[in-house]
Amino acid sequence: MTILDGKKTSNDIKAEIAESVKEITANGSRPPHLAAVIVGDDGASLTYVGSKVRACKKVGFDSTLIKLSENISEQELLLKVKELNENDAIDGYIVQLPLPKHIDSQKILMAVDPDKDVDGFHPTNFGKMALNLPTFISATPYGIMELLDRYNVETSGKHTVVIGRSDIVGRPVSILMSRKSNPGNSTVTLAHSRTRNIKELTLQADIIISALGSPNFVTENMVKDGVVVVDVGITRAKDDSKKGYKIVGDVDYENVSKKSSFITPVPGGVGPMTIAMLLKNTLQAFLK
Repeated sequence: MTILDGKKTSNDIKAEIAESVKEITANGSRPPHLAAVIVGDDGASLTYVGSKVRACKKVGFDSTLIKLSENISEQELLLKVKELNENDAIDGYIVQLPLPKHIDSQKILMAVDPDKDVDGFHPTNFGKMALNLPTFISATPYGIMELLDRYNVETSGKHTVVIGRSDIVGRPVSILMSRKSNPGNSTVTLAHSRTRNIKELTLQADIIISALGSPNFVTENMVKDGVVVVDVGITRAKDDSKKGYKIVGDVDYENVSKKSSFITPVPGGVGPMTIAMLLKNTLQAFLK
C-alpha cells in the first residue's frame, strides 16, 4: 500500500513554483499577485484564506487579502469584483465561499473575469475543462489529478466511482477522469445521495474518489483488494483531545487502507494539494 502524500507533493509543487518566481523576478518583472476576498468572520474561511496568504509568501507571490463586512450589499460586492477585474496588478483572485445568505453566490462568481478566475468556478472555465481545452481547473479536482499523475497511478481503462456530485469537486473530477488524457481515460460512474446500492458500485471500482463529507462512509466491506482510494472528505468529529475534535475523512482509513494499493490520508492528502494548485493556477494567469 502506497500513501498518496499530499503534504509532500504540495511542498514539491510549491518549490517548483518558487523557482519559476525567482526566474520571473530575476528578469525584472513583478511577481505573480493573488488576491482573496472574504466576506464576514467565518472562522473556517478566515483560517483557510490565511493559509493561502502564507502560501503566497512562501513561493514569492504578492498577495492581497480583502476583508469585507458581513453586511455588505450584493451590489457593493459586485463593484469590488469589477474593481478586481480591472486591476492589472492582480493576476488572479478568489471570492471565498460561503457568502452570507443575502448575497447570490452564483451572481458573484459569474461576475468574476474568467481570465482571473483561479478557483476555476466560472462556467467559461468549467466548459473549457469539459472540452479538454486549456483553462483554470478547480483547485481540488486539479490537485487530485496531480496526485494521481505524480504517483503514476494507472487510470486508463479503469472503472472510477466518484461519490458526490458537487460543482466544486464531484462533477468536475468525474469529467477529468473520463477525459482523453493522462491521468484520465477512465470509465466513470458518478454516485450521489440518490444512488441505490452504492456498495455494488464501489465493489466494482478500481478507483474510488469520495467527496461526500460523511465521516467513515466508505468501509472495508465496500472495496475490493487493490483499490485506489482518494478521500476528499473533511469533517470535524468531536473527541476527547485538547482541541475537542479530530479531522475525519469519508473513508474508514484504518481498515480500507489494508485493501488499498494507493490511498490518501486525512488530513495530509487532498487538502494540501488544493492550495498548491491554486498557486499553480495563479502562475498560469500571470504567464497568459
